[in-house]
Amino acid sequence: MPELSRFYNIVIKMVFSDDGQHNKPHFHVYYAEYDASVGIDGELLAGKLPVKQLKLVQAWAAIHEDEL
Repeated sequence: MPELSRFYNIVIKMVFSDDGQHNKPHFHVYYAEYDASVGIDGELLAGKLPVKQLKLVQAWAAIHEDEL
C-alpha cells in the first residue's frame, strides 16, 4: 500500500487495486492505535479516528482533491 502523505503522526495510504470490497473511492488513515477508511470526499467510511485528526485528514483531502 503506497504511502501518500505523513503529517502530525498521521499516515495516509491508498490501495490502487481494491478487490471491490468498497464501492466508494477511499484512502486509509493510520494514527497511533487508530485506523480508518476515509472517502476522497472526507467522509469517514470505516474505523475510528480522534475528532482532531479526522478534521486534519478532511482538510488534507480537500487540499489534495485533484490528486486523489
